[in-house]
Amino acid sequence: MGVVAVVLFLLWVNFAPFLARLVLGQRLGRPLDGGATAWDGQPLLGPHKTARGVVAGVAAGALVGPLLGVGAAAGSAAGLAAMAGDLATSFLKRRLKYSSGLPRAGLDQFLEGALPLAVLYPSLELAPWQALLALALFVPVSFAGSAFWHYVLYRPPGAGYPRIVRATTRLREWRACHAPLARWQTWLNFESYVCYRVVMARAFRLLGWYERGVANVLAVRVRPVDLEFPDLPGAFEGYRVLLLTDLHLDGVPALTETLVEQVQGCEVDLCLVGGDVRMEMYGPMAPALRHLRRLLGHVRARDGVFGVLGNHDCIEMLPEFEAAGVTMLVNEARELRRGGDAVWLVGVDDPHYYRCHDLPLAFRKVPGNAFTLFLAHSPEVYREAAGHGARVYLCGHTHGGQICLPRIGPLFTHSHAPRFTAAGPWEYRGMVGYTSRGAGASGVPVRFHCPGEIPLITLRRVSAPGRNSP
Repeated sequence: MGVVAVVLFLLWVNFAPFLARLVLGQRLGRPLDGGATAWDGQPLLGPHKTARGVVAGVAAGALVGPLLGVGAAAGSAAGLAAMAGDLATSFLKRRLKYSSGLPRAGLDQFLEGALPLAVLYPSLELAPWQALLALALFVPVSFAGSAFWHYVLYRPPGAGYPRIVRATTRLREWRACHAPLARWQTWLNFESYVCYRVVMARAFRLLGWYERGVANVLAVRVRPVDLEFPDLPGAFEGYRVLLLTDLHLDGVPALTETLVEQVQGCEVDLCLVGGDVRMEMYGPMAPALRHLRRLLGHVRARDGVFGVLGNHDCIEMLPEFEAAGVTMLVNEARELRRGGDAVWLVGVDDPHYYRCHDLPLAFRKVPGNAFTLFLAHSPEVYREAAGHGARVYLCGHTHGGQICLPRIGPLFTHSHAPRFTAAGPWEYRGMVGYTSRGAGASGVPVRFHCPGEIPLITLRRVSAPGRNSP
């Protein structure tokens, strides 16, 4: 077996824990040391060493061992040896008081390569100098890969980065917000480009339905919604909330003008922007933000305009949102007062794609008995919101399906939440929710049997629990 094949095997088994973390996120990520400290007061191993990583390394070795010609058993043993080298290195780094997770040239890579190589050597047809060459090649290549991984995926893009730095989040941000896309790269966005822009859009054109679908998008209207509560603070009776979500303003020409016509002259107490301002999940952000500034110039909200990020929005858009007059809530809460009464507005970061919602942080300052309006891009954290005492859950993302069949409903909701949360009013354990069908359209800019909407929500105080009506 050649030196290059051995180096690739070593790289593969040592990369497997990173890949497992990327795929699984925080799941099964309990530290192996259980958070214990050693005699020097430092962590025994650190939070990045998990049973998930060990299993991933062993499984990776077993999977590729037969391709290397040593069999699954020897491959898994080599994977285990690589993980043992990684744990030993981590233990040594903690004693040297090196930061957990940061690559160290040579120190990180030597045992991770030497130990599995020692396990495999009896089964490999390699001369001693070839084994040493494999180790000498593995160390710098592994360090370069690790350094790139941490630079791209574990480095905040700037000062004041408001999110928890996670590999999955940073990779998705880098893909959607940082990477300049050539024409050929857009084809790699299978769902966003190939499926929607190429296949479905052309299918609707061939059927002669495309122009009708676009016209349906432009038929968006303000929809009055009354939500009733027995515990609504008295001063907030009749409180009016305008919910603008899933605008996708750069997706359909004339959509912004249509929305301006709908909201012009509408005076409300509060305006909420529920995320997804631009059409695509990648590419330019400026056109959609220009449209947003024009739209919000016609909104009159007594208590201001607040918003959250959606899965089509990048974290870099925050300053532009703020410049447009939107106070962005990134796992934050604000108190709204009327005389001696108060309600709290809580907004969380995107819970669907970037999965940066942090409800304990968002509710940290909210009094336990407060009447709380909860704003998220999607309905997917409805259980958590109810558990934190939210009374109203306002969201979008689903578009109500956007393309629905008569008497059947939406073909897809693109949400992990149950279908009862897909559109309109709903309830869960005393919490009242409303999922907007959205004002725009994404993917293919068409709508069928699912008109867009701008919910104008009025909060009503009743003496007994009443029925919520759309």
